[in-house]
Amino acid sequence: MTAPSTTSALYDLPGPHTRRRHRMYALAGTAVLLALLGWIVYLLVHTGQFAYRKWMPFEYKGIQELLLNGLVGTLKAFGMAAVLSLALGGVLAAGRLSEHRPLRWAATLVVEFFRAMPVLVMIFFVFVALRVQPLPALVTGLTLYNGSVLAEVFRAGVNSVDRGQREAAYSLGLRKTQVMMSVLVPQGVRAMLPAIISQLVVALKDTSLGFLITYEEFLHAGKLIASNLDYDLPFIPVVMVISPIYIGMCMLLSWFANWVAKRERRSVKTRQVEVAAAEPAAPMPGDTRG
Repeated sequence: MTAPSTTSALYDLPGPHTRRRHRMYALAGTAVLLALLGWIVYLLVHTGQFAYRKWMPFEYKGIQELLLNGLVGTLKAFGMAAVLSLALGGVLAAGRLSEHRPLRWAATLVVEFFRAMPVLVMIFFVFVALRVQPLPALVTGLTLYNGSVLAEVFRAGVNSVDRGQREAAYSLGLRKTQVMMSVLVPQGVRAMLPAIISQLVVALKDTSLGFLITYEEFLHAGKLIASNLDYDLPFIPVVMVISPIYIGMCMLLSWFANWVAKRERRSVKTRQVEVAAAEPAAPMPGDTRG
């Protein structure tokens, strides 16, 4: 039995001295991060950010309901924007993949325009110029931007599928729509699932722009609490309460994406099928060989 190789095609595996040096770098980096964290905590304590007066608002039921209603508003805006963005992205991606040149050019123009337009500008335009209510204005801006980005994600995913699969599907007599929906899109979506989830996380975070148009979402609720003079402007405590919730929602979305990906890999429709080894065929009638 041969000993395992200690080298790789791209680099040599680290030896004892290199591993010891890497451990020293890791310890030094950890010490710097702990020192930075300690310095931040010291500044927060020194400026009185942990004083009871600043944290007292969170004990009241009215404040808790305000935060809960803001969280519900954020999830409502995100849910609507996510569904509409996925639908718009699919439509625009189909237009960009179309064989009809006018349709392809029109879809490309829409995608490039809304991808380049800042989200806040679109939200303000819909809210101020078109006199739309805060929630529809926020959802419209998020949908136009994220839908155009997702269109490029979908198009890249479809184009990443091996060309041979497209040709094999056409050779079976399938029409273009059948090839797209049965062969290319399922594989392209699985390949682009991390990018899709990353864009949905962006949409979730961008719902916080709704407070600029007085939409009652999570950040808007936090702003109302942080600007309360009766509690000595508890800005830092509000950030320390709201930030973990935003981070938790993004992590939950990422976990859901990983769960979907694992389920797809275990699915009977996508699982690799073992092919039996070839065996000699039965002799044809009248064949006198062997």
